[in-house]
Amino acid sequence: MPIRILTAVALLSAGLLAGAFGYGAVNLGPTFDAVPLETRLSFHAELMKMNSPVMQTAMTLTALSALALAALHRGRERLLAAGAALLALASFLITRFGNVPINSDIKKWAASSAPADHAEILRRWDLYNNLRTLTAVVAFALLITLALRRRAARPADAADAAAPPERTPGVPAHS
Repeated sequence: MPIRILTAVALLSAGLLAGAFGYGAVNLGPTFDAVPLETRLSFHAELMKMNSPVMQTAMTLTALSALALAALHRGRERLLAAGAALLALASFLITRFGNVPINSDIKKWAASSAPADHAEILRRWDLYNNLRTLTAVVAFALLITLALRRRAARPADAADAAAPPERTPGVPAHS
């Protein structure tokens, strides 16, 4: 797979991941805090039905495409891509071992009632959510940096390369 296509896949998946987590942290989190607990729990439980496959796909695509970019690059570019892959993996691990177990609890609470310590558990969920959002945003930033470095290091565009060389006044053109 050409590096340009792989870079596009990495940027798209990382952008979607960071955007979705960012939207959740900035918009859904405060909204969850503003509505009655029962509303939050039922909405959260329903939201996770769609979020789970979508977010896992975005995390996996980001990690794998960034890892592939790391394998294809050298030097600083390899470090940027590997860093993005590790951060996408961190997002996955935080989600899997932090948020997912609490999501299972929330699903049960939505069907019955929340325990007395629910506020502390929900604060822990928010902490995990903020951490995975941060790792996803930084992974995306690293991939953007990688793409910009590649573009800056690339020779002139194909159109420039195909143009005839400029002539120096007074020097005859060679045939």
